[in-house]
Amino acid sequence: MERLGFAMQKVPMLAEGYEKLTNDLKALRAERPKIVDAIEEARAHGDLSENAEYHAAKERQGQVEAQIADLEDKTSRAQIIDPTTLSGDKVVFGATVTVLDEDDKPLKYQIVGQAESDAKNGRVSYESPLARALIGKSVGEEVEVTVPSGDKFYLIDKIEFV
Repeated sequence: MERLGFAMQKVPMLAEGYEKLTNDLKALRAERPKIVDAIEEARAHGDLSENAEYHAAKERQGQVEAQIADLEDKTSRAQIIDPTTLSGDKVVFGATVTVLDEDDKPLKYQIVGQAESDAKNGRVSYESPLARALIGKSVGEEVEVTVPSGDKFYLIDKIEFV
């Protein structure tokens, strides 16, 4: 499928990421009529040039429509991946990887989609520097990741599909 000469690139995500996007989309769609009501009410107050409520409602309407378009685009291109159906000896999307840092301290990360990434809880986006360094590698390989604080080196200790 192509649109405007660009390939329709799939957006990989876990089922929970897809569910979050669809819930966000439902909430924004539910907000649409409320924004229209707010615009109509503000219009009724007369002079629109100095009507802060009108301008705020129109601005919110623009934000909501942009967010809806973005979420519709992502959900239409979603490729839902169940990590438990994966296997292999290389790091791929959905894999949970245990790495050892320079101090041999184990760190565990799952490679997920943007919608479900949460670095504090060990869930990194497949587009992050760490995930990009890990993808395609095997147990025993060392990876180098350039982060704002400098270069970090990790040794891949374990790859799981959970």
